[in-house]
Amino acid sequence: MTEASTDATQSTADATPEPTHDVVIVGGGHNGLTAAAYLAKAGLSVIVLERLGVVGGAAVSAQAFDGVDAWLSRYSYLVSLLPQRIIDDLGLRITLARRRYSSYTPVPGDPDGFGLLIDNTDAEATAASFARIGAAEDADSFADFYESTTELARSLWPTVTEPLLTRSEAKALVNDDELWQAVFERPIGELIESRLHNDLVRGVVATDALIGTFASVDDPDLPQNRCFLYHVIGGGTGDWDVPVGGMGTVTTELARVARDAGARIVTGAEVTSIRPDGTVDYRRKKHDRRVVGRHVLANVAPEVLDRLLGEQDAQPSRAKAEGAQVKVNLLLKRLPKLRDSSVDPAAAFGGTFHINETYSQLEDAYAGAVRGVMAELLPCEIYCHSLTDPSILDPDLAASGAQTLTVFGLHTPDRWLSEANNDATRERLQKSVLASLNSVLAEPIEDLLLTDAEGRPCIETKTTRDLELALNMPGGNIFHGPLSWPFAEDDDDLATPAQRWGVATRHPRILICGAGARRGGAVSGIGGHNAAMAVLES
Repeated sequence: MTEASTDATQSTADATPEPTHDVVIVGGGHNGLTAAAYLAKAGLSVIVLERLGVVGGAAVSAQAFDGVDAWLSRYSYLVSLLPQRIIDDLGLRITLARRRYSSYTPVPGDPDGFGLLIDNTDAEATAASFARIGAAEDADSFADFYESTTELARSLWPTVTEPLLTRSEAKALVNDDELWQAVFERPIGELIESRLHNDLVRGVVATDALIGTFASVDDPDLPQNRCFLYHVIGGGTGDWDVPVGGMGTVTTELARVARDAGARIVTGAEVTSIRPDGTVDYRRKKHDRRVVGRHVLANVAPEVLDRLLGEQDAQPSRAKAEGAQVKVNLLLKRLPKLRDSSVDPAAAFGGTFHINETYSQLEDAYAGAVRGVMAELLPCEIYCHSLTDPSILDPDLAASGAQTLTVFGLHTPDRWLSEANNDATRERLQKSVLASLNSVLAEPIEDLLLTDAEGRPCIETKTTRDLELALNMPGGNIFHGPLSWPFAEDDDDLATPAQRWGVATRHPRILICGAGARRGGAVSGIGGHNAAMAVLES
C-alpha cells in the first residue's frame, strides 16, 4: 500500500480504524527485522518503521574513523544467542567464526606480568597456565564449573524459541536441584566462591554475570544471575562468536530476507505515537503520516513504548532501565606487546582479554560506583575482531599488521551522566580505560593508535548517554531494561498467544518484540521470532 493511500485511511478518535497492514513494526533493529522476515514469509502485509537512516539498530558495522577503511561492529560486537533455528528458517547467509582462545587475564600487579590463558583446544597448556599464576587447584574446578553450565544450556537453550515454560517445568527440565538452587534461587557469588578459590579465576567467571549489568555478585534480587544465565546458554554451549564481515552483515541479511519476502522497510521514519487500536503516527521528510496495524510490534525499549503510548506513569512498578558500561573502539598499527612475555599477543587478544577483573576488583569497582567513585583502573574486557575476521579491514591495512580493539568497561552507571557532564565524563572514562589497558602492557597503547584522514587518533568512546541519544536506549541499557528469566512464574497468566510467547503488553494488539521481551537481550532475534510466532498463533 502506498503512503498516499495510507494517509487517506487516517482514523478518527471515535471509530475503530481500518487496518492498512497486518503488522506494523516500530523499530528496524535486528529483532524487528527478524519478525518482519517471518511474518512476510507467512504472507502477511508488513511495514517496518525505522527512525534512523539505516536499519540495524545496535547491530551495525560502521567506518568509525574518517578515511580509514575499517568496518567496526560499533555497538553490539559478538553473537551467541542467535538460534540456528532462526538462521535456518530464514535462510540467512551469515558466517559465525569460533575463537580458539576463550580468554586471557593478567594478574594485576604481578612483577612478571603473568596471566591466565584459557585455550579451548589445548587442555594441558590451559592447566599449565593455571599453575603459572598459582591457581593449579582451580584448573579442574573451573572446567567442571563450565561443564555444569553447559548441561544447563543443553536443557534450557532449545526452549527459548518455544512458548514459555513455567518455573516448575524449567526446574524439572534441568533436573539438578543443587544447580537449580545455585543459579536460580541464590546469588551466583555463592556458587563461584564455593567452587573456586583464586581471586583472578573467580573474576573470570564473575564477568559473565556482570557485563552490561550493574550489580554485585551477591545481590539478593539476582539480576547478576539472570545475566550469567544468558551469557552461558547460547547455542547450548555458551560460545560467543565473531560475525564474519562485522555485525552489520547479520542485520543486512535479515533486511534482505524481509524485503525479498515482501516486507516494506521505511527508514527516516520517526514514530511519534502509538494507540492501543493499532494506529501508529510517524514523521518522515517533514510530513506527518499514519499507518494502522492489526498488530503492532514494538522493537523499542518498554520505557520508549510507554512514552509512545502516552503511558509513562501507567506502570510505576517497572524498574528503570540503567546501563552501566562504556564502549571504546580503537584501531591500532599492530597488537601491543604484553608484560607477560610467555604469551603471544595474538593468543592473548584472540579471545576475551580481561583487565583488572579479579573478583575483588569487580566488587570494589561496583561498591565505589554506587558511591559515585570511578575506579582508577576500570574493569575492562577487550575483543580483537580483526584477528578472527581480517575481512573487516582493507587488505592493505590488514597486511600492514593493523588490528581493531573493542573495549567494554564495566560498572560505569548511567546515573553518573547528564547532558551537562557527558563530554567531560566520556573523557574521564576513556582515560580510565586506557590506564587500565596500559597497566598490563609493555608499551603505551596511545603510541599504537592509527590516525584518521585529519590526523586524529583512531579512538572513539561511547557512554551510556551516547547510546541513549544514538539508539534510543533508555539509560544506555543494552538489554532495554532488567533481564528476565527465560520462563514464566507458575502463577503467571498464559492465556493468550502473546503471554505464552513472552511478548505481551497491556494492549492485545501491541506486542513487544525487542530486547525487552521476556527472552530478549543481545543479538539473538529471539524477541522478534517469538513476537512473530504470537502473531501467527493469533
